[in-house]
Order: sequence, then C-alpha cells, then structure tokens
Amino acid sequence: MGLIGDIKGTVSQAVFTPSKLLSGRGGLHMAQILLSVVTFVLAAFRGGSSHTYWNYAMFTWAFCPIMTLVITIIETMMLDILLDACLDWSDFTTGMAMSSTLMTVSVAITYANFYACLKCPYGWIVTIFAFLCAFVYTLEVVKDKFMDKKKGTYLAALPGFWKVMEAFVSCMIFISLTGYRDKPALIVCVILYIIPFPILPLIIATNILKKLKLCLPFNLDRFVFIFLVISVVLYIIAAILWPIFMFRNNPRPNDCPPSYCIWAIQFMVAFLTYVNLILFTVDLIFTLLGICGFKRT
Repeated sequence: MGLIGDIKGTVSQAVFTPSKLLSGRGGLHMAQILLSVVTFVLAAFRGGSSHTYWNYAMFTWAFCPIMTLVITIIETMMLDILLDACLDWSDFTTGMAMSSTLMTVSVAITYANFYACLKCPYGWIVTIFAFLCAFVYTLEVVKDKFMDKKKGTYLAALPGFWKVMEAFVSCMIFISLTGYRDKPALIVCVILYIIPFPILPLIIATNILKKLKLCLPFNLDRFVFIFLVISVVLYIIAAILWPIFMFRNNPRPNDCPPSYCIWAIQFMVAFLTYVNLILFTVDLIFTLLGICGFKRT
C-alpha cells in the first residue's frame, strides 16, 4: 500500500502547466517541432529518392519532432516527476537534445551536398529549413550545458556521450554502405559493423533506467569493458579490410563530382570506420580508468 500510495500521490501532482510552453525551453521545443515538420513536408513535396541519405533525412525530420513532442507533453503535464523514480529525466532530455542535434546537423549537411545545386532553387529552400532545424536543436544543447549548467549522470556525461557518438557514427556507416555485395571481404566488414551496434542502445537504456541497472546479476562496467575490447578488435579488422579490398585497383574517378559519386561514399565509409575506431578506443581507455578507480568528470 505504501508504494501504491506514493504513486498515487505523485500522479496527483501531474497537472497541466501551460506556462512551461511559454518558457525558453518550451519555445525552443515548439520551434523544433514546427521547423522539423515544415522541413519534412517541403522535402516530401519535392519528391522522393531511392538513396539511403534521403531515407535517413526523412526519418530524422519525423523522429526528432516526435520525440520532442513526447518530451514536451510529459513536461507540460508534469509527468516527469513520476519518471524520476526510474530514470534521470534531466539527463535523458539533454541526451535526446544532443542526439537530435547530431542527426539534424548531419542531415542538413548531406541534404545540401546531394540535393542543393545552382539549378535547384527548391533544394536550397529545403536546405535552409534543414539548417534552421539543426540550429534550434543546437541551441537547446547550448542552453542545457552552458547556460543552465545541467550535469548529466550518463547520457549528457562523458560515458554516455561516447556511446551516443559511437551509435551515431555506426548509423552513418550503415546508410553509406555501397559496392560491397560482390566482395566477400567487404561483406565480412559489414558483419563486423553490425555486431556491436545493437548492444550500444541496450547499454544506454540500462544505464539510464536506474532500477533496471540495480537488478543486473553482473557488473555493468565490466561487461561494457569486454564489449569495448571486442568492438575495438572488430573495428581494427574492418579498418584494414575495407580500404584494401574496396580501393585496390579502384582509384578515384576523374569525373567524381561532390555528390552522387559512389567512390566518395565508399571513402566516407572508410573514414567513418577510423572515426569509430578512435571513439571506441578512447571509450575503452576511460572505462578501464573508471574500473581501476579513477574518477571521470
């Protein structure tokens, strides 16, 4: 009865507070939702494409405002006081703002590269809205971290930040994969990229769900350490195989334009492989230091 009474008491405090919509944070959320929806509609009206970057852009402009809307509704109804029992709400929202910023900034850049040109005025209109969308999400991160001085426990702190970056770079690798289907060594690379990816969101979810983390029958930090060791080894192998088997006897074409050049996209996969290798290695070092007793700030 005590637990049920606490829950009822918490729910009774959840009331609609429209003043939150008029705050600086609420205004940013409204701008994010509006600009994302407008950008999505404009891009959809322009016409679709079979390119994976197009699909990624449309997913981003749909996913980010939906998550922002959910967060806004929860905070407006003051339901976050109920969720605080199982997760650090402030850390979660800051982490989502960081993830949305990464996604919208990357989409704005790739959309400008692939769909904006001197003879494509409509493409420039969508690009401008895409950068405005990225700007308002960046503003929220700046507000949280530098103006409000929010200190995250995981997602907005260093351990979670590495995981978010690793997952983001992995996604960029997946949407850039091309030209590997007839080469067994490159198919092996794709498998190496896939193996660590589904474990990253599980680690993130377990760390932000405080109750779940306490129920684990093993030490999560040691599990993460083993996972990072395996991930580093996998990415070392991929960092060797992909450049060798992709670019051997395959020099950059003379007519390779900035956009729609398969070779440039294949090179991007190689570059992002090294980026993720560095991220996993640095994350491994910080995790090892944490296990050994060094405090992480």
